[in-house]
Amino acid sequence: MSRKISFLSYKGGVGKTSLAVNVGATLAQQGKRVLLIDLDTQANASIWLLGLERWNELNSRNGASTTLYSIFNPGDTVLADCVVSDVVKDRTGKTLLPGLDLVPTGFDLVDLDSDLESGNPVIPACVIFQEQLESLEDDYDYIIFDCPPHTLKAAQCAIFCSDDIYVPANIDSLSLIGFTLLGEKLRKFRRVSSAYLKSGRMNRPAEIKGVVFNAVDPEADVAIAEARMQVRLNQFRNWKLAAPNAKVFQTRIRRTRAIERAVVVGLPVPSLGVKDQEVDAIKSDYQDLASEISRQTEATEQAHEFFQHASGF
Repeated sequence: MSRKISFLSYKGGVGKTSLAVNVGATLAQQGKRVLLIDLDTQANASIWLLGLERWNELNSRNGASTTLYSIFNPGDTVLADCVVSDVVKDRTGKTLLPGLDLVPTGFDLVDLDSDLESGNPVIPACVIFQEQLESLEDDYDYIIFDCPPHTLKAAQCAIFCSDDIYVPANIDSLSLIGFTLLGEKLRKFRRVSSAYLKSGRMNRPAEIKGVVFNAVDPEADVAIAEARMQVRLNQFRNWKLAAPNAKVFQTRIRRTRAIERAVVVGLPVPSLGVKDQEVDAIKSDYQDLASEISRQTEATEQAHEFFQHASGF
């Protein structure tokens, strides 16, 4: 079964999308099967990887959308129909990065919170999403959710289905405030959604696994910001919101214009073919972060397997 992870923050502009896209691409480059699901109503990940032409086509294919929002209109489509396989391609349509698939979103996802047309009034959107996602889990090693900067319905879909939550942050006080708000919102969502959790693996709500400092100036002193985040992380651990092995990640993603270059050409950073010191450096950052996530994931799985064996399950 796949490991499902969310990049989630209650602060905008911290780089959730760049982390989700580039960590996903790095894992795919390492031979993992990865599904990236765009749950942000701005659709930045979708437009980045598809380009405007392909993204517009998906929004109006045969007069019906094949983007994420369509699964909440019963009878329209199912999540598997929305998957764009091997999404990273060149201009001729040649696959550049096998193993990275995408479920794109459109601007219509914002209607999920207005309930103008979407969903079943009895069944929460997160439950509908979970039921749809189950058919895809065995096809992937990782399912990565790119989340909006809030905990409204689209983000709740990711939180409800995730195993792990990774929180992108900048080295400023606003990131700490956003982290604090996120913890409070997660506690509330756990209370209201607990009745819908399934037995077995799904009875474990998503846990915060760590904080990732993103867009960091190589000359910046991060010690104070790291200490403050660690204090809050310890508090969340006491609240059972964070895993016992949650941490402020050692890997920091540096600030670089290579990200902007990648967006302009419609490729994740690992697929940039240019030989450039700046590009090589940021690729190395993502490789290090993906390795840290993989090691933590493996340790968590081993701990759960040991617990289940010791408990007789």
